[in-house]
Amino acid sequence: MATRVDAYRVEADQLYESYRTLSLAEAKTVVEHLRENLRIHIVKLDAEEMIFDLIGADASLANALRRILLAEVPTMAIETVHMFANSSILHDEVLAHRLGLIPIFADPAQFEEMPPGPSSEATEHNTLVFDMDVTFLPPKSDESKNNNSTPPSALTSPTLSVFSNQLIWRPMGEQGVTLADAPPRVVHSDILLAKLKPGQRIKVEGWCRKGVGKDHAKYSPVSTASYRLLPSVEIVEPVTGEEAEGLVKLCPMNVFDIEDMGGRKAGGKKAVVARPRDCTMCRECIREGAAMEKVKLKRVADHFIFSIESVGALSPERILKDAVQVLRQKCTELLEAIEVDIAASGGGGGGGGGR
Repeated sequence: MATRVDAYRVEADQLYESYRTLSLAEAKTVVEHLRENLRIHIVKLDAEEMIFDLIGADASLANALRRILLAEVPTMAIETVHMFANSSILHDEVLAHRLGLIPIFADPAQFEEMPPGPSSEATEHNTLVFDMDVTFLPPKSDESKNNNSTPPSALTSPTLSVFSNQLIWRPMGEQGVTLADAPPRVVHSDILLAKLKPGQRIKVEGWCRKGVGKDHAKYSPVSTASYRLLPSVEIVEPVTGEEAEGLVKLCPMNVFDIEDMGGRKAGGKKAVVARPRDCTMCRECIREGAAMEKVKLKRVADHFIFSIESVGALSPERILKDAVQVLRQKCTELLEAIEVDIAASGGGGGGGGGR
């Protein structure tokens, strides 16, 4: 009879053909093993979201890919704001910050990184320029009505909403030709930036540059990138009749279903695992009920369910491809550094201990 603690426990991660299970004598190399076993299966793909299975990988590889997706895939975002006029209620710094967080649709591969330092010059190769000039002029009819009456208060006077679609791209140099196939624009046209009262004006010029999320969150191409291990739900003993119905009702994610056995056995109903991917490991099925000892919850240690939600600046599949390229570049740089270290130490010995 399982104790109460055992009933709450989810078993340790189960390894399925992971290279950790291979002894040094049996294994070829980690790279060769990954080449033979690594697979990607796309489950869902649309303009904003991508869900895929990364199979045959170690957690270190999956986590490295997740961190790169969040912080090291380059995009374009407004970095510098030139404020020519701002009589709105928003301070210049607040308005500039709101402008910087607007996702910009532009291919970062067509731009160079801005050189560091105050002497760096904005050119058509490293900068995009967006203009916005909005003035709220009160209707003339309202002015004539108010000539012989009390002026309207701030609460009753009309307001003008300023949205992100009022940021207009202004080509620099030959950008009108080179970027004609996919003109830069704001991703979402309905982002509220400010509200103007009659007579107020906002005139700004935003300069976009190339950057990555580890420098500032505005450059991150994703709203979230996460993964979880594939759940493995197993019914170790038959669950039938009322027990089966109770088990189905316990699960909030509808992982289990009822299979009609045609009255051939007691109860005529049997619980089966119908949707194991939907399991969130909430443990409701093993927390209580008559069937709690008949269900085993595990995780497949080398099967990762990835979810990428794009902010719209880049497509989800493009974000994944760019992240893989960044990871490959990191591996190449590491190998080159190791070779340099080995060469500097004379091909052996303890000269490389400092790295």
